[in-house]
Amino acid sequence: MDDQKNDNLNGVELTEAENELYDRQIRLWGLESQKRLRTAKILVSGLCGIGAEVTKNIILSGVHSVILQDEKSVTEEDFCAQFLVPRTAIGQNRAEASIERARALNPMVEISADTGSLASKNIEYFAEFDVVVAIGATNKELLRVDNICREKAIKFFCGDVWGMFGYCFGDLQEHTFVEDVVKHKVVSKPNEKVKTELITAAVQRTLNFPPLSSVLEFDINAPIFQKKLKRTGPALVLMRVLQEFRETCNRDPSYKTRDADIGELKRIRNEITRVSTLSDEYFENVFAQASPSAAVVGGVMSQEIIKVVSKKEAPHCNVFLFDPDTCCGFVETIGLN
Repeated sequence: MDDQKNDNLNGVELTEAENELYDRQIRLWGLESQKRLRTAKILVSGLCGIGAEVTKNIILSGVHSVILQDEKSVTEEDFCAQFLVPRTAIGQNRAEASIERARALNPMVEISADTGSLASKNIEYFAEFDVVVAIGATNKELLRVDNICREKAIKFFCGDVWGMFGYCFGDLQEHTFVEDVVKHKVVSKPNEKVKTELITAAVQRTLNFPPLSSVLEFDINAPIFQKKLKRTGPALVLMRVLQEFRETCNRDPSYKTRDADIGELKRIRNEITRVSTLSDEYFENVFAQASPSAAVVGGVMSQEIIKVVSKKEAPHCNVFLFDPDTCCGFVETIGLN
């Protein structure tokens, strides 16, 4: 999202109804931040369980518009976590089937569906958005979209959930934000015993984010990283294995071919990494999308989107990983100078 474009808030006023609806949010992050949200146009590509969670949260935050893009049809597997589609929607397009419940969340947000494929979208299509969210795509497609977003100064997010495991990544390029910093202020008079009180000061900061390619090209076999895995766990390696499965098989692991797919996951793991703490047990729970994990990862991703649009508080740098073994999430910093 171009910073000058986002800060051009002259003439942007919230209606009385919006002020009432977003009162709690305005108290939390301020009127200017809410105005920035009010002007944001967001694309959510991939209406699976995590896509539904992201969609719900950004609609409730009060953005200007959301386009739901998905070429896939609703299947029984979607009912594990996709709460925007009704049970009667099997066989229907996922984006179109999500529209009714999405609009009911916040009638003040413009919501529409796009049933075309992500691969068919050109640079002009993406240029209409402030934030692009891509879910369920191959690495090749994610890299293409990220490169377009960098060219057009659009904030880019991608993420996914496989069973109990999930991740999200943000390429914010150069991002300026305001962070509240707590400081001690001296309040005592001269020659008195020093007394201080805590005050909160708004500090403007800028971070430069690397592209998605820096994460995908990161050497997971580097000795220093392999040593680190003993402390953090192998979540990043698992992400690499699952994305490679999708790239190779043009689908995700399926419970219908569970044994064969676990075998393929093991083969990919053994091929891409020499030493790893990624045990066979990790592959037991990477089928469909578990609703709790979709809620956690989707919640983190939408929180990051809201922070980025509102320019309030520091964003994650730059990969959030949810480890299914520990049921804990952590942020891995990759490719930052």
